[in-house]
Amino acid sequence: MNEVPDWLVFSLDDVREQRARHGRPWQEFIRVPDLYTGLYEIPAGRRDPQEPHDADEVYHILKGRATFVVGAERSDVEPGSVIFVRKHKPHRFVDITEDLSVLVFFATAGTD
Repeated sequence: MNEVPDWLVFSLDDVREQRARHGRPWQEFIRVPDLYTGLYEIPAGRRDPQEPHDADEVYHILKGRATFVVGAERSDVEPGSVIFVRKHKPHRFVDITEDLSVLVFFATAGTD
């Protein structure tokens, strides 16, 4: 088993470059037993394909504008918005009007 470091430092520019090289919207950059974190980016006008997750999560919008949908509820989001979603709850970004860049934190302690 790998030992978890006491601390880590990342450059979001480096993470963004890794994500772009792989051509995926998601680039994970931290994974420890109780948490994983990544950068999620969706161009304006594109569809958010994500499905419900097995962990509670927090989204922090870094840039862009969209509407966030959870069930029948909708909320406009922009830079500085922070969103919490319980595990297994269907959710997604829609009406992405500006390229979206989002930090996502998954709390994996106690997941099913």
